[in-house]
Amino acid sequence: MIFMIKPLIVNITILLSLTFNANLFFPFRDRLTLTMRQQAIYGLFAAFAAMLCMFYPIETLGETHFDFRMIVILIVTLYIGWPAGGICTLIVVITRLIIGGSFAGIGVLVSVLSFITAWLFRPFYWKAKNKLWHALMIVMLYFLFYFTIIVQTVSFLNWEFYSTYFAMFLATYLLIIVLIERLIVYNRQFDEMVYMDKLTMVSEMAASFAHEIRNPITTVRGFVQLLQKDAGNSQLEQFAPLILEELDRANKIITDYLKLAKPADFRLQPIDLSEVLRDCVDLLRPLGAFANVSIEWENIEKCYVWGDEQYLKQSFLNIIKNAIEAIDNGSGSVFITTQSLMQQKTVKVVIEDNGKGMTEEELKKIGLPYYTTKSKGTGLGSMISNRLIREMGGTVHYMSHPGKGTRVEITLPLMK
Repeated sequence: MIFMIKPLIVNITILLSLTFNANLFFPFRDRLTLTMRQQAIYGLFAAFAAMLCMFYPIETLGETHFDFRMIVILIVTLYIGWPAGGICTLIVVITRLIIGGSFAGIGVLVSVLSFITAWLFRPFYWKAKNKLWHALMIVMLYFLFYFTIIVQTVSFLNWEFYSTYFAMFLATYLLIIVLIERLIVYNRQFDEMVYMDKLTMVSEMAASFAHEIRNPITTVRGFVQLLQKDAGNSQLEQFAPLILEELDRANKIITDYLKLAKPADFRLQPIDLSEVLRDCVDLLRPLGAFANVSIEWENIEKCYVWGDEQYLKQSFLNIIKNAIEAIDNGSGSVFITTQSLMQQKTVKVVIEDNGKGMTEEELKKIGLPYYTTKSKGTGLGSMISNRLIREMGGTVHYMSHPGKGTRVEITLPLMK
């Protein structure tokens, strides 16, 4: 067993260190849409890690090569996708054939098998509530095939070797899964922190000049209304409604900025989430019907969250309205579902549309001031919704694919 310790430690060190380094250059995100170029970069980086493992194998019969390259293939396929996993597998297969030996074919087979296993179960893995449990089920299924192949093709090694190798394989695989999941959470928290810094900056700016601008606008609006009634000028009567409309629009922008700076009378209290969602759906069904968009809501049992009912409703209305307006192909649907996460003491509200979707670059700018994908919009609606939900202790997470739609996940704390 002593002869196994050194290569096992080397393999584990390689995988853990390269996982951290990968996150430095290519931060892990959940359900991020990657281009083929990014997939290729991940695939090449993973192949490099797998090749390093192959250079430090556990040699038992001279020509056998037991190492942890299959862990790399499993994880990169599960988290990045089949293109990255395929590139990694192809390079691993070529490298194994170059190394050669009488067991080269078996090495190729178990490597390809790890890719196929991860590829087939990836959709179920991403839909799972408990990823660690599903990751364990996937690797145990792979172990079944892997062990069957090597027992039938390789001279039987002692049980001490098999138990040590597979136990370390499992522990390293699960450790990397946990590490990646934690890094995803930390990266999301870092993004939240950066976003909140931007919100703070905009809030301070709003508080400093919003009141000063609103006063002259109110004065101008009053004089335009007065002139419209008494001047008797046909052109003034013609253009006065347009002037008033633009003044009201400017006033609304200022009001939005003031709400962004500091929501007034913000009070947290227990709220029936299903009742808030029902009101929002009922209010927006006419707008959806006018745009030929159906709103499908999966009602749940009573679920109480902490928040301000007025501002929570405003946030949901903004997000659902954006989902309706994102469907510009004549017809579509907006799906609203809820999911209680009792272990985290939170509830997740998912608002999903099948509209035009957004690119990765557009997704990064959602919630920034004056960024909008609509022809007439300020971008403040999304920014205010995000701010209000965060003020209630919740989070907002956007996912989108061009041409396939957008998914917004809102997490709120359950009533204590």
